[in-house]
This record gives sequence, C-alpha cells and structure tokens, in this order.
Amino acid sequence: MTDRLLTALPAHAVRILDVLESAGFEAWVVGGFVRDVLLDRPVHDIDIATNALWQQVKKTCKQANMHTFETGVAHGTLSVLPAPDADIIEVTTYRTEGAYSDARHPDAVCFVNTIEEDLARRDFTMNAIAFHPAHGLCDPYGGAADIQAGIIRAVGEPQERFGEDALRILRAVRFASELGFALDPQTLEGANAQVERLKQIAVERIATEMSRLLCGPHVHSVLMDCPVILDTVLPELTPMRGLDQKSPYHIYDVMEHTAYVVENTEPDLLLRWAALLHDVGKPATFSVGTNGQGHFYSHAMVSADMTAQIMKRLKMPAQFSHDAELLVRFHDTHRPANHKMVKRMLRQLEGRPELLRTLCRLQVADANAHAPEFTQRADLSRDFEVCLDEVLAAHEAFTLADLAITGSDVMALGVEAGPQVGTLLNVALDAVINEEVPNERAALLELIRTQDRA
Repeated sequence: MTDRLLTALPAHAVRILDVLESAGFEAWVVGGFVRDVLLDRPVHDIDIATNALWQQVKKTCKQANMHTFETGVAHGTLSVLPAPDADIIEVTTYRTEGAYSDARHPDAVCFVNTIEEDLARRDFTMNAIAFHPAHGLCDPYGGAADIQAGIIRAVGEPQERFGEDALRILRAVRFASELGFALDPQTLEGANAQVERLKQIAVERIATEMSRLLCGPHVHSVLMDCPVILDTVLPELTPMRGLDQKSPYHIYDVMEHTAYVVENTEPDLLLRWAALLHDVGKPATFSVGTNGQGHFYSHAMVSADMTAQIMKRLKMPAQFSHDAELLVRFHDTHRPANHKMVKRMLRQLEGRPELLRTLCRLQVADANAHAPEFTQRADLSRDFEVCLDEVLAAHEAFTLADLAITGSDVMALGVEAGPQVGTLLNVALDAVINEEVPNERAALLELIRTQDRA
C-alpha cells in the first residue's frame, strides 16, 4: 500500500516535505491524493498539511527558492510552486474549525499542533488519511480499511460532520455514485437527519455535486437508495418513486426506469441530465384508461417545461439548459429512419447534428429500460443515427445556410428586405427537406417566384 504511494508521489512534493522538516516542522501529504492512489484512480491535486504557520511556510519555501502565493492564508493555506515545471501544491497549517453558521463555511479556524487533530475535522474516513515517505500512513479512523471494504463512513459522529458542512451530504452520495461504495448505515442516517440544511447551500454547489453524481458509473443505486437526500434538492423526483406505470411496455416504476436510463447512457453531462429529467412530467400527466392501462399524454412537453424550471432553479448555463429542454421535449418522438425524417428532426433541433446524435442515444437508453419484449425502438434510434451520418456525408441541406440560394437572391426577385425574405427561405428549405424540389438555384428561385405571386 505504501509502496504505491511512494511511487506516485512526485519529487517536487517530497522536496517541500524535506524543506519544511529541515526547518524543524512536521509535514504530511493528505486528502484526495492519498485516497485516489489507494483507489488506483487518477491523481490530481496534492495537498500538504504541516504544523508550520503559513508565514513560516512562506519564509522556509522562499529560502529554498520556491515561489509562493497567498491564496487562502485566512484559513492557513499557502500555494507553493516548488519548481518552474511543477504543479502548484497547497500547504495548510494543521487546524480545527469552529461553528458553521451558514452550513458550509467555518466561522473561524483554530490552528493545532498534530496531524491527528487535523484529520479529525475531515469529512469521511477515506479522506482522513495522511502519508509520509518515511513514516508511512497516519490513519486514525481506519480510512484505508474502509477503502478496501468499499464503505463511505463519516469521521466521528455523522450528524456533527454533516451539521458542520451540509454539502458533505451530497459529497457522500456523489462518492457512492463515482466509486460504487456503500454508505455506512450510521453515516446515511446522520446525513438524512441533517438533510434540511442542504437548503442553505448555494444552488451552484448543489448543481456541481449533482452533475458529478449523475456521471458516476454507479448512479442507478444512488438514485434508488438515497431518496431523502436527492429528493430534498430535486423534489420533482418524489412523485416518480413507486409510480406504477400500469403498462405492458414497462416493468419498472417511473423512478427506477429513469435510474436505468441514466446509468445506461454514456457519462456525458448533458445526456445524463436529460436522462434524469426525461420523464419528470409523467406523474402530472398520469391517467388510467377504461382497460386499466396507464397513459401519460403529453408527458414529454410537460417534462420539458419542468426541465426548464429545474435548470433555472439550479442556475445551470443558459445553453446547457436550452439543450436539455430540447432533448427532453423530443425524447419520445420516433420517426422512420430515412433521410427525409432525419432532416426534419435536424430542423427541429436547430440544425445541430450533435444534438440529434445525443437525442438518439437518449432514446436508445430509454428503450432499453422498457420491458424486454418492447425494446425495438432502440434499433430504430440506432438506425436513425446511421441515417444522420449518411445525410452529413452527402452534405444534404437541412439549414438555411445549406440552401443553394441566399436572402440576396430572394431580394433580387423584387422581395423587399424584411421578414418576408426569411419566410420565403424557410419555405424553400422545407421544400428541399421534404424532397419536393432539388437544392438547386434555378428550382429554388422558381419556387420563390411561385410563392411570392401567391
């Protein structure tokens, strides 16, 4: 275990440890680096904890010809560039934290003397492990064993940990989705008990954690097993849980169907959000026919409207929100796989081939989450994407820019500049897409003349 950490720890990080210790201080590598190496995951940032105050770190590193940046000195953090070609490493003084009035940030920090005291303030045991090349692991809470067992466990008393920083609640379920770890029962109980404090967290932070959770390979289990937490940040999920679709096409309730659709898509952020919300309007549109079969008339439209509201509430980027709404709106639109239908669909998707490709993949995952005997639509959507490739390869027209005429050509026929020019160009594009006229200048100009006379 320590051999892996020794191999992974870069020389410039060891140099900082050596420089601090030569000056009479302690220093350990902590946090995500240690966790990720033990998990055999890619390593990103390296953090060092020390009993030196930031001013002492700055002086010591400067004497060793290292550059420093005062990025978080109020909380004891100094950023250190150990060499010109190295990554920046954050060096933080051992600390404990005071009360969290805003459920996110400590009101004050108190610097302490030992690595054990510093590790006691961290969120989960797998993040409360320190490493030193000469001393090995400092693991007072059994984090290495929990990593090996696949368990997410709070450090100390769970309610206290989650009461300090409510975002840890979402971090717990996000780690479960990313790693496939199980939440320790007491940890989950503590998270559920403090879940209302999530309402004090900035929606941007919630959106970030939810996005990472949705892209995890084990997202289905988390969506199904953590309703108290997830429904607090996305209350629209609650009526989906346990809603029997009363349909021979479905073997799952709306929520479990949705969870399978999410997990069966590639981990693309837009695709996963659209998968999560594609049927969010089903509870509001549910009805039962005289034969006892369930119906969800116009559920795609309702789901799209709800998606727009959810995206706005979470302050997601405008273009991302717009695209998610489009995917949800058209997710239940199925057409024969031919060039004409592909071009019509492209027209509805603003002439954006990649968005149509994403829609096809959403539809495949949606179809595959139906009853086994009713998954044929997956093949239709795959064929639709093949047709899309053929349309693109043939450079067929599906946007105004593809037409063999322009607005100038229309005005040259005597049409005044203004909205009528655009209207006539759109008539020409529709005719080309519907294969009523070829995309040729003479044919299109004749069509425009006919329309203008009409």
